Amino acid sequence: MTELSLQEKFAPTSRCFGCGPANLQGLQIRSFVHGEAVLATWRPAAHHEAFPGMLSGGIIGTLLDCHSNWTAAWHLMQRHQLAQPLCTVTADYAVKLLRPTPTDGPVELSARVVEATADRAVIESVLTAAGKPRATCRGTFVAVQPGHPAYHRW
Repeated sequence: MTELSLQEKFAPTSRCFGCGPANLQGLQIRSFVHGEAVLATWRPAAHHEAFPGMLSGGIIGTLLDCHSNWTAAWHLMQRHQLAQPLCTVTADYAVKLLRPTPTDGPVELSARVVEATADRAVIESVLTAAGKPRATCRGTFVAVQPGHPAYHRW
């Protein structure tokens, strides 16, 4: 039996473009907890390219944003000893594109919590391809309450 990703386990009907298992046209990121890090492997296709052979910066941003958000949701769930993650949304994030990202192989995502309070987490993440870091991200992800437009919409 295959291990379920965080997305498949906690939001199987999500239609999020980046990480929704139910969005067949989306990126369908699958994030897994490994110790203190959350990891994912994702395979680009030609329609994800900015130009032949290189991944679009917008796709890179989406990969890092969604993967980091799930890292925050998982962390806050563990911190509060909950059975389900809190609904987290992106408050801010900044992506640094370090070098072009080739599309002829998988990309690896790694994220970890660097700061946290009761309702938010700051996450640092890295996108690696062909053994080299291609982009980094630092973002703040906040748990929202009922009444917020995004509350449990993912």
